[in-house]
Amino acid sequence: MKKLMFTAILAMFSLMTFAQNTSYQLSSHILDVSKGSPASGVKIRLEQYCKQKNKWSFVDEKITDKNGRITKFLSAEKKNRGIYKLTYYTSDYFKRSNTESFYPFIEVVFQIKDGDHYHVPITLSAYGYSTYRGN
Repeated sequence: MKKLMFTAILAMFSLMTFAQNTSYQLSSHILDVSKGSPASGVKIRLEQYCKQKNKWSFVDEKITDKNGRITKFLSAEKKNRGIYKLTYYTSDYFKRSNTESFYPFIEVVFQIKDGDHYHVPITLSAYGYSTYRGN
């Protein structure tokens, strides 16, 4: 009876752990280089390009956390190959700190070619930005 109970508890624990381990293929991060800190509270919109329709379609929209990160774009359970666009809505971020800025939003277009994880961060200031493929 003890073995059966132990096995049942172990099975339930394994199922709960497995169910909570969804992995994601895309993440982003914003670092405000003028302050040397993460840019929290920035809305980022994800869209996918449909070549046949020559049109962008909405995929998801999230807000950066206190560390300036969004870690959960595109569930890795699907094949996510294609051309995507992340739009970083930076205007409200700078308005919150009474900072005039040049870019009301930033669009970063990139291509996912395989099942690897893609990290697309930007470094940001009121009058400039840079992006790269991180890991």
